[in-house]
Amino acid sequence: MAAAKTTDTMSPGIRKVMNRARDYPQERIFSLAHHVDVPSLCRSFDRVRKGAASGVDGVTKSSFGESLDENIQTLHERLRSGRWRHQPIRRVHIPKDKGKTRPIGISTLTDKLVQSSVREVLGAIYEQDFLDCSFGFRPGRSVHDALRALNRAVHEGGIQWIIEADIVSFFDRLDRTRLMEMLRTRVGDESLMRLVGKCLRAGVLDGEEYTEPDRGTAQGSVLSPLLGNVYLHHVLDLWFEHEIKPRLRGRGYLIRYADDFVIALSDSDDAARMMAVLPKRMARFGLALHPDKTRLLSFGRPAKGSRVRCSTTFDFLGFTHYWRRTRGGGWMLWCKTRHARQKRAIRSIAEWCRNHRHESVKTQHAALVRRLRGHFNYFGVNGNMPRLYNLVQAVRRIWLKWLQRRSQRSTLIWESFHVMLKDRYPLPEPRVTVQIWG
Repeated sequence: MAAAKTTDTMSPGIRKVMNRARDYPQERIFSLAHHVDVPSLCRSFDRVRKGAASGVDGVTKSSFGESLDENIQTLHERLRSGRWRHQPIRRVHIPKDKGKTRPIGISTLTDKLVQSSVREVLGAIYEQDFLDCSFGFRPGRSVHDALRALNRAVHEGGIQWIIEADIVSFFDRLDRTRLMEMLRTRVGDESLMRLVGKCLRAGVLDGEEYTEPDRGTAQGSVLSPLLGNVYLHHVLDLWFEHEIKPRLRGRGYLIRYADDFVIALSDSDDAARMMAVLPKRMARFGLALHPDKTRLLSFGRPAKGSRVRCSTTFDFLGFTHYWRRTRGGGWMLWCKTRHARQKRAIRSIAEWCRNHRHESVKTQHAALVRRLRGHFNYFGVNGNMPRLYNLVQAVRRIWLKWLQRRSQRSTLIWESFHVMLKDRYPLPEPRVTVQIWG
């Protein structure tokens, strides 16, 4: 076998699938499984992040890559002969707010490669089907694109009402039988469907406890975001576009990023009916809206020149959205980092500084710079500068605190620390990385 070539370009075969899905949007597509071939698995290997966590077998990307040709060929032969089985998913728990955790599933490397190759085939089909209201985990679309769509809807659509929705444990409650039925409306290759089924039915190893859930798809799985998008494409997007919007008296917009979504409406009766029917629609497909986090709120633009402060806000994608007065006396939709997300970021940095306080200042500085730049890349939208400055100031105070505790005889004071920040180890200044509002 020739050396495995791991380029992440779309193959001619996948391009044909994409073109056929685009040209025949109502037809099922057959003969798909053969696209999960050696070049596809090599592209999948290339997409695996260096240093990614290993699954239950402990195999890392570097160790797998030592015999890449042989390992890829063996995996492909197991797929062709039907001998491939998805190994149990290793579950880890990521801390969230208020002491809660989010369960994340980590598949073995070989299973990640199969999932990624299957996702490549399914993605070629469904990227032609997904609607413009969907933004999460799609090529060429981002959180900031979803925020821009929300801004346009509110400003141009005469929006008066917002439905802020939260689906309870979406990836854990997804109905697999219904999902497979949805997939079969476009996928006619049962060999590929069997691969999807094996990925869905994988067992979960949580510590020493092994379970085989009969619902849901593991968060952290390479394939899960696409499957979640397919499910909500049928449950929510198509329903809103083809059944709800034609019956509205006013204007209506759905903006969805994965399982987070808001619905913006201009008419009060439409809003009331939508709020009544939405939980029933979710329940029909095994989903539920969080009773405390799902609400209908009046969010009309205040009158120009109004001196009454608008206190109505809602949260979406880590930002709090609110009306802000302009210099001309009008009002503009604005946003800032959600308070809980700001506290979580500060708490995470404080914990990191405490745990790594004995490392070299140079190492600590490099890590803090990476964290701040990553935060700015997401939250650095115009209008959010006060929260960004607040974060940087908090990081400076936290870093000084834990540097002082490296020794009981520390002489580091604010003045010398400030000189160190300025001359040798400057932290990134807050900056706007994305223009969204205005």
